[in-house]
Amino acid sequence: MNKGTNVTPRGAYPHVKVVGDFIFVSGTSSRRADNTIAGVDIIDEMGTKRLNAEVQTREVLKNIDKNLQTVGASLKDVVDVTSFLVNMNDFAGYNKAYAEFFDKANGPTRTTVAVHQLPHPDLVVEIKVMAYKKNV
Repeated sequence: MNKGTNVTPRGAYPHVKVVGDFIFVSGTSSRRADNTIAGVDIIDEMGTKRLNAEVQTREVLKNIDKNLQTVGASLKDVVDVTSFLVNMNDFAGYNKAYAEFFDKANGPTRTTVAVHQLPHPDLVVEIKVMAYKKNV
């Protein structure tokens, strides 16, 4: 089990890899330790789901911060962000939550792309980051 998010990766890869002073965090979702996914609301008695990109983005960034903390770093050390959205119509909610964590003028560089799907049908956001911290 990973010391960060307490979520076992769904594939053969580490959550975090340190190379010199660079820290790479694998694509991260809003999946919780109990395998539920933040940002999934059941909205009626038929089990209809509403997938909330804003909530998922917030939880993804919290999970990334937990993973960075396992190697003595934090979101403050992030220098580059790559975000994957299943639907670009979710960009406003994603961007709103993202702005709660990173400053527009001094934050990391960012690339946001649309993807066909993510590893679970309830996931609408996945983010990977690169951080830099001297003498990690």
